Amino acid sequence: MRWNHGSKNLVRGLFVSALLICLPAFAGAQQKKQSSPPPSKPAPAAKPAAAPKPAAAPRPQTQASRPATGGAARTNTTNTARTGTSNTARTGTTGATKPGTTNTARTGTTTGTKTGATTASKTGTTTGTKTGTTTTAKTGTTAGAKTGTIAGAKTGATTGAKEGTASTSKTGGAAGTKAATGGAGAGKANATTASKGAGGKGAAVTTKAGANGSTHSFNASGKRTTVETKSGTKANFSHTGHVSTIHTKSGMTINHGAHGERRFESRRRDGGRVVGYGRGRGYAEHGYYRGGHPYMRRSYYYGGRSYAYAYRGAYYRGYAYYGYVPAVYYGPAYYGWAYNPWAAPVAFGWGWGAAPWYGYYGYYFTPAPVYATPALWITDYLLAASLQAAYESRVEARAAANAAAAADAEDQAAASGGGGGAVALTPEVKQQIADEVRAQIAAEREAAAHPEPAAAAVSSTAPAGGGDKGPDEVPAALDPAHRTFIVSAVLSESQADGTECSLSPGDVLTRVEDTPDADQNVKVLVASSQKNDCASGTQVAVAVQDLQDMHNDFRAKISEGLGKLAENQGKNGIPGGPPAGSKANAAGQAQVDLTVQADLKAQDDEAGQAEKEVQDASASSGGGAGGGN
Repeated sequence: MRWNHGSKNLVRGLFVSALLICLPAFAGAQQKKQSSPPPSKPAPAAKPAAAPKPAAAPRPQTQASRPATGGAARTNTTNTARTGTSNTARTGTTGATKPGTTNTARTGTTTGTKTGATTASKTGTTTGTKTGTTTTAKTGTTAGAKTGTIAGAKTGATTGAKEGTASTSKTGGAAGTKAATGGAGAGKANATTASKGAGGKGAAVTTKAGANGSTHSFNASGKRTTVETKSGTKANFSHTGHVSTIHTKSGMTINHGAHGERRFESRRRDGGRVVGYGRGRGYAEHGYYRGGHPYMRRSYYYGGRSYAYAYRGAYYRGYAYYGYVPAVYYGPAYYGWAYNPWAAPVAFGWGWGAAPWYGYYGYYFTPAPVYATPALWITDYLLAASLQAAYESRVEARAAANAAAAADAEDQAAASGGGGGAVALTPEVKQQIADEVRAQIAAEREAAAHPEPAAAAVSSTAPAGGGDKGPDEVPAALDPAHRTFIVSAVLSESQADGTECSLSPGDVLTRVEDTPDADQNVKVLVASSQKNDCASGTQVAVAVQDLQDMHNDFRAKISEGLGKLAENQGKNGIPGGPPAGSKANAAGQAQVDLTVQADLKAQDDEAGQAEKEVQDASASSGGGAGGGN
């Protein structure tokens, strides 16, 4: 028994020793066997129409590349993909990757992402990023975004679109400039992008470098759409090829009309505006409080004289709007007489036959042969006042600038056939305006019956607790009861091809939307327009503030018209009526700002410098995308 027990222990010990010796050798053999891949057939080339099946569920992956110095793409840039990370591929992509990694780009792109390898983009190729993937592109490389996305980058990066241009590269297209090959320098000029532009819808945009560091953009038709000067001043062009809008670095906006009008707008530090029309004409705004309510005072300077109007403020969805407050109210009987039709139509002679402005706008405006209502009479009065003021602005602008150049610009615009053409103000459009006039007379009569207290305190500082907030009040610009607007100052609006068209004083708009977009614009229908303006029957987006300005001017001219109508009672065919009974409205009184002339002069000088800068930059490029002229 003892020998058997000892024998068993000896055998067991020998067996364990042998097992300990053999097990490491066996494990090493297995590892060596796994490290040698079995022979396999070469992988077939990916077909352009085949969509490769992802090896694993895709995870968002951040690819970062170091910025190149001096605008040149650096070599030996490494895009490191972790084993097991899946970047979902698009059709037609060949990816050389580490085991377990799927790397994909857009159609026609070859991307090598092996750890430590250099990723070199071929000239003209686009590296597409999937939603959720962050790609930090080096200066000089091309990063193509999906159609409909905005590819923004720092200045110098080939994906960076200029401000105001949405750079949306199509699949396989080049966004910005061509990619640098083998670490070569910055991209070429004359880069083509598919851009929405200013109101455009996917129109191709070509950029071109001009003299003095300027940059020029052209649409698919070869029309120049924008110019940016070296200092950052930017200009947009009209469909006739002339400068329509200029935006300066200081924030000033300059509008050029199709008929030579000019308009400058800049902001004060206190939020008020300075709006000029050249030659020191225009107005300046200053805010104040009356009875704890916000007001705005506009000090005008025209024809060597100064005067001021008051505007009552209200807030709507976080934005402040100011509405005109009449300086004078009339008696209720007179308002009733002006509101109702006359007993018989009135033939009235205005005496405009020899006036230069009347001859100039003869194709567009003709007074009614007879007037059945005071509202229609006031309609012709305010239309004539708008056109007369616009004509004076045009004459002033041509006198200030090169008259021959201004005449040539207008002749070219007329020859282009763009814009509204010779579309006269129809009786139907005039009746729409007369209906608005009648509604305003009724509203003013109601306001006159309930004026604000004359003793309300006036202050330049906000009341305790703040006076810059309050319940939402729909401004007249968005009031569903008011849809017809007469343009009171030249504006420039975007078109689908990236160019702009102008709206001139006397053009008539019908608002077709009640809710502004994110940029505080609403769609309007151009009901009637002058030669070379936005075409009648088209729709454009107009700023709510601009519509409010139109309505304020409309209200002011109605007040003037009521005064003129009272002066003509019993004369020149107009029947007599009750006395006007005018009396001052305390809330509508405003003191003239003593600095308005200096403010307008300084603005005029700055505008002239910006216009000269844009003129020089425009002349340095010529008018075609190909660079021929």
